[in-house]
Amino acid sequence: MQQAVRRIDVSTRGQGLYEFTDRIDGFLDETGIETGLLTVFVRHTSCSLLIQENADPDVQTDLMGFFRRLVPEGMDWLVHTMEGADDMPAHIKAALTQTSTSIPVVEGRAALGTWQGIYLFEHRHRPHRREVVLHIMGE
Repeated sequence: MQQAVRRIDVSTRGQGLYEFTDRIDGFLDETGIETGLLTVFVRHTSCSLLIQENADPDVQTDLMGFFRRLVPEGMDWLVHTMEGADDMPAHIKAALTQTSTSIPVVEGRAALGTWQGIYLFEHRHRPHRREVVLHIMGE
């Protein structure tokens, strides 16, 4: 059994979905592991991870609109407001989604579906540099 770990940075320009599937593919190529389990983990509390369609950009537009309506800014009952109007809603969105995901690796590739990509889902307005940890175990 082999293991490999890498930390990667994903730079964001504000709220949105940022695909980084190609960087995961590169990591898997470098490890040489053919069969295993890849864990992807983001080390932050105001962004999250999604496996989502990467063919039609309307999917991203609709997801952003859905989450804006589900968790709007300006909820006057929120207590955590020191870091701006988008901060607590960002924490709530992250709590509703996921900060880690596991993906099978088959024949050296992430076993994603045809239209699936791996995204960092940024919930804050201002740009950030987000750290993502990749860990694979396999042979």
